[in-house]
Amino acid sequence: MKKRLYQSNAASYFREHSSIFLFIVVLFLMGVIFGAIVVNSMSITQKEDLFYYLSQFFGQVSDGKVAEDNDLFLQSFLHNSKFIGLIWVLGISIIGLPVILILLFIKGMVVGFTVGFLVSQMGWNGFMLAFVSILPQNLIIIPVFILMAAFSVIFSMRMIKQQFMKKYAQPILPFFKGYILALIVAVVFISAASGIEAYLSPWLMKTIISTASLK
Repeated sequence: MKKRLYQSNAASYFREHSSIFLFIVVLFLMGVIFGAIVVNSMSITQKEDLFYYLSQFFGQVSDGKVAEDNDLFLQSFLHNSKFIGLIWVLGISIIGLPVILILLFIKGMVVGFTVGFLVSQMGWNGFMLAFVSILPQNLIIIPVFILMAAFSVIFSMRMIKQQFMKKYAQPILPFFKGYILALIVAVVFISAASGIEAYLSPWLMKTIISTASLK
């Protein structure tokens, strides 16, 4: 019975705020597209310089000279957790709303730029590298970022209403408890994504690099 109640509450919550979730998704996709456009606007010299460093990195991956798996896991976990934590904190502050949107756009831009650069410089091999090195962990990370950004925007808007609209009488504490729970769940998923990035992606990258002779 409780499970059905939670499912019903979650469904009504998403329906109520569907426009915000849609806006967040569109904003992220705009960031991805913008990142891909930036690649095309780079000069040939800039692309060659960046590709040189990328080739050096591929050589290190192929030779097994990248950081240890546990170190990669910790780096990935800390990086993504800090990003999620920052978005969460910004949701509590009234002035943090525009910063949340900017951060999400930048995240999309980074993904779009990375994939776009690999594909533009290496064609099919670049697509395969992007597929194995970026996609696996981002299948978890991107939805978590999008949901966390949406929850933060919604909570921030509630805070604004509570502060400036006297008729808005809904207590903030129950929403804050749910907001804390969302952060905990997000961190759990981030740890899973970091595990994929540290233990699976390097092996897949090494396989692709060896097969495509990118070293």
